[in-house]
Amino acid sequence: MFLLRWVWKSMDTLHHVMVVLAMILSAVTSTMLLINPFLTSILIDDVIIAKDPAPLIPLLIGMLSVQLTRLVLRYVMVIMLEKSSQSVLLNLRCRLFETLQNQESRFFDRNRTGDLMTRLSGDLDWCRHFVSFLIYQIVDSVVMFTSTLIFFLIIDWKLTLALVAVTPLLMLVTRMYSKKVRPHFIGMRERLSEMNTAAQENIAGNRVVKAFARETFERDRFEERNRSFRDANLTINRLWLRFFPVIEILANFMTLITVFLGGFFIINGSLTAGRLSIFTSLSWALANPMRNLGTLINDLQHFMASAGKVVEVYYSRPLIADRPDAVDHDKTEGNISFRDVSFSFGKVKILDHVSFEVKAGETLAVIGPAGSGKTTLINLLARFYDVDSGEILLDGCNIRFWKLGQLRSSIGTATQDVFLFSDTIEGNIAFGNQSMSEEEVHDFARRAAADDFVRRMPEGYDTIVGERGVGLSGGQKQRIALARALAVQPPVLILDDTTSAVDLETEKYIQKQLMELPFPCTKIIIAQRISSVKNADQIIVLDHGRIAERGTHEELLGLRGYYWETYALQNDIPVDAEDWAAKSGTAAQGGVC
Repeated sequence: MFLLRWVWKSMDTLHHVMVVLAMILSAVTSTMLLINPFLTSILIDDVIIAKDPAPLIPLLIGMLSVQLTRLVLRYVMVIMLEKSSQSVLLNLRCRLFETLQNQESRFFDRNRTGDLMTRLSGDLDWCRHFVSFLIYQIVDSVVMFTSTLIFFLIIDWKLTLALVAVTPLLMLVTRMYSKKVRPHFIGMRERLSEMNTAAQENIAGNRVVKAFARETFERDRFEERNRSFRDANLTINRLWLRFFPVIEILANFMTLITVFLGGFFIINGSLTAGRLSIFTSLSWALANPMRNLGTLINDLQHFMASAGKVVEVYYSRPLIADRPDAVDHDKTEGNISFRDVSFSFGKVKILDHVSFEVKAGETLAVIGPAGSGKTTLINLLARFYDVDSGEILLDGCNIRFWKLGQLRSSIGTATQDVFLFSDTIEGNIAFGNQSMSEEEVHDFARRAAADDFVRRMPEGYDTIVGERGVGLSGGQKQRIALARALAVQPPVLILDDTTSAVDLETEKYIQKQLMELPFPCTKIIIAQRISSVKNADQIIVLDHGRIAERGTHEELLGLRGYYWETYALQNDIPVDAEDWAAKSGTAAQGGVC
């Protein structure tokens, strides 16, 4: 019942009315099925057997009128249900997508993309199928069975009771089938999700597959999931075929009862031929609802398995959300403070009691070996995750008390792993601010060293980039991503290895532009190149989630730790050189870095 109420709530008032009217029409048209058999009985008894042709034409006109009226009403009913079901599909898909948009990063960490796509497509389509088909099929079956049963009881209660005697057996068989088939539908839904996930991963990673010549392996992997999905379908079909003959035999048994028992009643004079014709022409109205029970249960179980998966996402709420007492911030200065911050991902400790401060307008650089927690810092600042302990302050206010929209709109991020949309280059740069003028787009592209190569393209800024930036080099994608981050003119700018794929000359130009931005900005630069971080006001070295070194470029060189070793390796200086003091003095005054 919960799933039914959920689907009902997904419709607006107009479509509520349309569904109710459609159900009324379904009940009316099902009941109208009794009229023509009744008129047929009159035709047999009062026209054919009585040999009186007078009522023939009115009876035929009446039967034709009933049939045409029923068809028109049925057509109107189907149209209303189809419109309502498409409205359900539209509303649910929009709400589900909005829910996904508002989910936190942990949600996407534990849910596969292929599975989420299945919920947005195939699972939602079963919700539409429920409104457009299953509802009226259920109403049809119930009304048809009930009205026919009452009609039969009025005509001849003894023959009716004989027909209904098989109903309890049908209900028992159907209940047994329903209990057995439900877990198989849930399993089939999981197999479908696994198959879609395999396909999605293969399509997204097709270049990697080709680069390692793993087409055969991936084909076999997908075929395995495809076969698993097929086997799940076959299991359900085999289960249905075990119960179907029993249901079919019991349903057809009603016809046998009608013929033999009805014939006996005609012989002893308790039933007329015309009234027997009502039983013979309407016995299917009792048998079909029973016969259709298996199919309806199949569809209902499929709907419940799919709707259950949709509901899981629909009602999932992110733990990271605006607090009721969140504070409005009209302006962001850019003062950042990490106070004793610790964070774990699962059982793995990522950051361990990290503390530092960055004043508005300053530049903080973060370096360290892979896995030291550098990217986690910026994920915590934007509240993609919440800290386990400690606190992060922006402009003196704990970011937990910031409204998420205001917090994230205050932070511009450009990462090494660039994602570009299938849009024009101009559209990608202006993604965070659609009201930007063309001149502003070009200016920020110039500051990111992207303007020159964009203008050399056949269609310039109107060039459509492929999915995820296909057709552009790594360095070109990074520069467009940097222009996109600059375009929102954020009070806090985060550059996560943004220039790793560009040459040193381009990097030097970008660094110069970053120092001359036309808006006040606090910058956090994560990089491995010393040349990218040496001019920062403060540099911290992370190692195993802790701050191992802290200071300016010159101060860190003097510590002879990780920073110095990285500098020496990048500048071809022997780490154990005895004349380091002289070389470091030269380097500090304008050497290679």
